[in-house]
Amino acid sequence: MMNLKIKSRVRCTDREVGEVSHVVVNAVTKEISHLVLATGGSAGGQRLVPIEDVSEADSNGVVTLRRASSELSSYPAFSREEFLELKEVELAGVERRLHVHSGEPLVPIPHLEKDVSRRTFFTNFTNAIGVVLALPLLYPVLRYLIHPMYIPFNNNWLTLGDVSTLEPDKPKLIKFMKTVKEGYLTREFQKSHWVVKPSEELRKKIYEGEPVEFEDGKGRVYWKNDPEDAVVVMSGKCPHLGCAFKWKENHKRFGKVFWCPCHLSIYDASGKVLDGPAPRRLDILPTRIGPGGKVEIIDAEFKAGKTEMIRII
Repeated sequence: MMNLKIKSRVRCTDREVGEVSHVVVNAVTKEISHLVLATGGSAGGQRLVPIEDVSEADSNGVVTLRRASSELSSYPAFSREEFLELKEVELAGVERRLHVHSGEPLVPIPHLEKDVSRRTFFTNFTNAIGVVLALPLLYPVLRYLIHPMYIPFNNNWLTLGDVSTLEPDKPKLIKFMKTVKEGYLTREFQKSHWVVKPSEELRKKIYEGEPVEFEDGKGRVYWKNDPEDAVVVMSGKCPHLGCAFKWKENHKRFGKVFWCPCHLSIYDASGKVLDGPAPRRLDILPTRIGPGGKVEIIDAEFKAGKTEMIRII
């Protein structure tokens, strides 16, 4: 195990060139992938050095690279804007695996790879032709298997809790068990939604004077949330990729927000997007106050990654 430390002096094969200012952690392997070399001097700046180029890190606080100082310019420049502090990403177990004793570990901000290579395109195209040719033979089987997908959505009302337990403008995460039939199988699992008892000001931001309408698969409105309703229920799944999100009282930039740690989408208390890749606001669910002041919902789910709400369950 290399004794790598922040502020360690860094040497090339011919001379000392600077010190370690940060370390970069691979979010998948949870290991150090790079060190950031602060070169100082007339050249100035910082460079990203892959950990494979470190030949030794001794107990005296000296890190030795495999290259000469004349080759430092081949390392890419370090841009702080492209990285997040480790604590912002919340990678479980990383602290126990890092070979670093102090300092500020960083994690690269992920970029979704959207380009498809020419070879991949033609491979997929060929496979698609094969599927089309096989469809006449598979149609009877497929028709039998996909029939359950066309069963109407379940619009039964579920009880989440008592409205008297809610505090104004303070979202509460409520967990419940739900039974779902998928195809010819039935399973039970835990779900959670955020319930908010909005103040007059927050209610105006959520509804903007108009009721929220919910449509079935044929475009017919089956429920409306009235702007004067006492509570609002927001789906516990982030509309970006369906991750669970949190309520933060002290976000360093926006204050009180809903915050998704998976891909860093941020929403205000009304559910509107403030920052991040989320394509739409938090999904509001059909809600009513039932007998005895109970909060009731239709537990609908909507397709992630779309700008509009497309119901899937």
